[in-house]
Amino acid sequence: MNIKGHEVKGIDVDAQTRCKHYPKEVDRIALKFKCCDTYYPCYQCHDEIADHKAETWTVEERNKKAVLCGSCGMELTINEYMNSGYACPHCEASFNPGCRNHAHLYFDVSED
Repeated sequence: MNIKGHEVKGIDVDAQTRCKHYPKEVDRIALKFKCCDTYYPCYQCHDEIADHKAETWTVEERNKKAVLCGSCGMELTINEYMNSGYACPHCEASFNPGCRNHAHLYFDVSED
């Protein structure tokens, strides 16, 4: 699926980056995986499609653009996303606050 010029790989990805695993209205972000520099809606899509193990972004890399808002297509830095209050700072679309339960799968959160 192509979201505002960004390829998002996954299973049953819709126009706002929702997937088979996370289809709720607020499930509208895709995350760029450090290991392959590719956007996926979730870790499960990555695990099912990619031919390699996922890597997490380090604390020092939090200024990298690695989060895609499925509503407006803006790329956010990891810091912008983590400090967003679970809404896009550009279009104010709500993000799923439950994503924080999986943050450790994408980002090093040892210092948080």
